[in-house]
Amino acid sequence: MERIREVIVVEGRYDKNTISQVVDATVVTLGGFAVFNDKEKLAFLRRLAEKQGLIVLTDSDGAGFVLRNYLKGSLPKDKVKQAYIPDVKGKEHRKRKGGKEGKLGVEGMSPAVLLEALRRAGATFESGAASKSREVPLSKADLFALGLSGGEGSAEKRRRLLKQLDLPEHLTANGLLEALNLLFSREELEALLAKEPTFDKI
Repeated sequence: MERIREVIVVEGRYDKNTISQVVDATVVTLGGFAVFNDKEKLAFLRRLAEKQGLIVLTDSDGAGFVLRNYLKGSLPKDKVKQAYIPDVKGKEHRKRKGGKEGKLGVEGMSPAVLLEALRRAGATFESGAASKSREVPLSKADLFALGLSGGEGSAEKRRRLLKQLDLPEHLTANGLLEALNLLFSREELEALLAKEPTFDKI
């Protein structure tokens, strides 16, 4: 499976599941139109765009383009690439009836079509060398050791850390883990937490 450097932004979890079976990449969901009222999610996407770059991959229907245009106006243009899927008539197997426009969404596309869409968007495909250089990511055990999950007061500690890092307050422990691994190296995080006396060392 080929690895892509950029973070891929999709509409929902079924799209995420589909993309995750095609390429090795970080995939973030918008939660549909909920993103319009989620300033924290938008701030998170901006940070990811600055750090790794984003590829927006929404459905080819009207709703998909509303989301795409909203992100175009809200994120740094030079850090965002646009991936487009073709108009294909049909409906996804899990749905009882198709969408309003009768088109397949991202989740209904074949792996070959999705790969081609990402290539055309200018996705940065990384060779095996890139994955070797990636350090060991933080784990759930690290979060527990830091008092950020599983123990008394962990929710409050997590809330304070999220605020300190300008991350969405509703991130779960798993979501926090993903965000920390995306935004910081282990050394950077240790240096950051060292400034906060209430956090233990990893």
